[in-house]
Amino acid sequence: MAVAFLQEFPPSDDRSTTNYDAIAEKLRADGTVPEGLLIHSAGFGEDGAFRIYDVWESREQCERFQEERLMPAVREVLGEDMGGAPPPKQQVYELHDVIVPGS
Repeated sequence: MAVAFLQEFPPSDDRSTTNYDAIAEKLRADGTVPEGLLIHSAGFGEDGAFRIYDVWESREQCERFQEERLMPAVREVLGEDMGGAPPPKQQVYELHDVIVPGS
């Protein structure tokens, strides 16, 4: 069952994407798309919050990516204390319907 994974970072005066870009560069360094990832998006909402929204083929693939690739890259860029920033709000939920163009 496909799942959505949403991370929301609270609004702040800093609208820089420096940390996101550094982490994304590490994740893309090998040129592969993580197994099970259907879509990835990131950007600022009108309220100033930075949101990352992914759709995965399964919860297991999402969790494996977080444990094996994402969190090691985050720690490498931000350090073990995650740069002192509060953790983002996170939601993972099953999707009723997903349309993937071309498949």
